[in-house]
Amino acid sequence: MAALGTLERTTSSDVVFDALFGQITRLELLPGTKISESDVAKTFGYSRQPVREAFTRLANLNLLLVRPQRATVVRPFSRRLIANARFVRTAVELEVIRSAAHSRDISIDADLKANLRAQSDAVDAGDVALFHELDYEFHRLLCASAKQSFAFEIIAENKAQVDRLCMLALTSKEAMIILYRDHEEMLEALIAGNASAADRVLRAHLDRLTPTVEAIYTTHNAYFDE
Repeated sequence: MAALGTLERTTSSDVVFDALFGQITRLELLPGTKISESDVAKTFGYSRQPVREAFTRLANLNLLLVRPQRATVVRPFSRRLIANARFVRTAVELEVIRSAAHSRDISIDADLKANLRAQSDAVDAGDVALFHELDYEFHRLLCASAKQSFAFEIIAENKAQVDRLCMLALTSKEAMIILYRDHEEMLEALIAGNASAADRVLRAHLDRLTPTVEAIYTTHNAYFDE
């Protein structure tokens, strides 16, 4: 995910950022977990400067809470931040899918279909982590199909706020099947050039998180800061 931007080269800071971003969004580092610059630097064999830069980037995504003279922690969930992120993501991705429905880059179709086949295999295998990665890639490909690849940087920044919740929610094969079918319908609508259907499916897809947020707030309240 070096990621949230197309870089010509990968720096030490990028390596640390990508590793920690993955650990946080996959819930390998739970909300509230203390994390130390010096410990991370030792783990990677780097000086503290690239680690500090990675921490700053993660804090800007509201994934770390960096507090002067106090321990840095993995930021707890915030219903306010999640709502803000979902609003921005929905606004951007609706424009993306409308653009794709009206005039898509057909050269991306094969990649989207291959991604869907891989999603189906991940569902059959019950592989939540792989499905999560393929979901991320599917939405990136939608942006490429719409000839608006730049938009995925905005989507990814805001998607990061809810990815951790998705890891808590995607605990059953049934949950993955529902999302897979949404993706399948989205692609069908795009290929048919049906912008209204694509819009409807995407709205329903993104709205699935609403009851999930409330359910997780109830069952994992300790992970929230408000």
